[in-house]
Amino acid sequence: MDPSIAGPARPLNTPGRRGSRSRSSGPPPGPTVVFLGIVGRSPVAGVAWQALHYLEGARRLGYDVYYVEDTGSWPYDAARETVTADPSWTLAHLASVMGSAGIEDRWCYVSAVDGAVHGPLAGRHDAVLRKADVLVNVTGSTKLRDSHRRVPIRIYLETDPVAPQIQAAQGHTPTLEALAMHSHRFTFGENLGASDCLVPLPSLAYAPTRQPVVTDWWSRSGSEARARGTYTTVMNWHQEGSEITWQGELYGWSKDAQLLRFIELPRLTQASFELALSSYTPDDQALLERHGWRVVEARGVSYDIDRYRHYISTSMGEFTVAKDQNVRLRSGWFSDRSACYLAAGRPVITQDTGFGSVIPTGRGLFAFNTMPEILEAVSAIASDYDGHSRAAREIAREHFAAERVVGSMLQRAGA
Repeated sequence: MDPSIAGPARPLNTPGRRGSRSRSSGPPPGPTVVFLGIVGRSPVAGVAWQALHYLEGARRLGYDVYYVEDTGSWPYDAARETVTADPSWTLAHLASVMGSAGIEDRWCYVSAVDGAVHGPLAGRHDAVLRKADVLVNVTGSTKLRDSHRRVPIRIYLETDPVAPQIQAAQGHTPTLEALAMHSHRFTFGENLGASDCLVPLPSLAYAPTRQPVVTDWWSRSGSEARARGTYTTVMNWHQEGSEITWQGELYGWSKDAQLLRFIELPRLTQASFELALSSYTPDDQALLERHGWRVVEARGVSYDIDRYRHYISTSMGEFTVAKDQNVRLRSGWFSDRSACYLAAGRPVITQDTGFGSVIPTGRGLFAFNTMPEILEAVSAIASDYDGHSRAAREIAREHFAAERVVGSMLQRAGA
């Protein structure tokens, strides 16, 4: 990735501060980019921040930016924790998220129930797609319609590598068709093709990318917050149904198996560790707490974007693990949540997936495979916390800044 690709940063309304940005003055907008996402389908803060960083990164570079949600999934009402035919809760959530970044007039939601288009772009949805120069299918979760496929540059943005590549190698028709519908394919698997990476490469070309972060949205809150002496992370504990077999080996999706390898960690150091979890049982919580971990409900952390940002910014740092698939096959995947910790000036200790070939480690960011490596990282951070905090912010600015990451991806796609 070329870190020199960046555009001028314009004034912005940090999420949490409402208000539109005027487009009546200044130079005319650049190419039109439509982002397809899952903010309404997966109404958690991490997903919202992921979309907002892409939208804001493109906006700062001068692109004419829109958000469209058209996943084919029925609406989800998080307040009642149920799927429903009524999109009211989803629409309110989308309005809040998009409004927090000042693009309250540039989004719409297509209902899978009856095909109706809701939101501020409802009357202009077709016109926006007709004029679009670029379509970015964030997470690749949207099945492209004919109206999407008429957009000349169609980017498949894969945030979870491994399974799509293996499915393609195994000749899985739906995966091959989905990939082929796009003119360009980008992946968070930045180690794909390296000699130590065991992920098969499909015949359709992929290019590496990573999660963008609007660093000033995080550095300001991070510098104002006093870090409590606790390493934290936000994660799903146990997930079933996404395991995959490759060359006779089963590769898991769930993170619990990886964290259990290091369950003794709190007993081996003076540092404090907290897990904000979802998809866990009382027995899981009891097991973790017996070994010195503190467990809190992830929903309380991820209910809205400001609470999520505050949780990260007031942590000492992040300790986390990766999915078995990324660890054992060395995909080079790196967490978008971990990038937010770095931008907030919070050092990160995370499981090695091969990302060290493209992102610097050893100061502000530590990759581990063994318990001694974790303990060494904890000790190093404790001995010079301010220095590692500054290093974390520098990594975010140099390697995750939204203008650079989004600009590089769009430029390489020909936008």
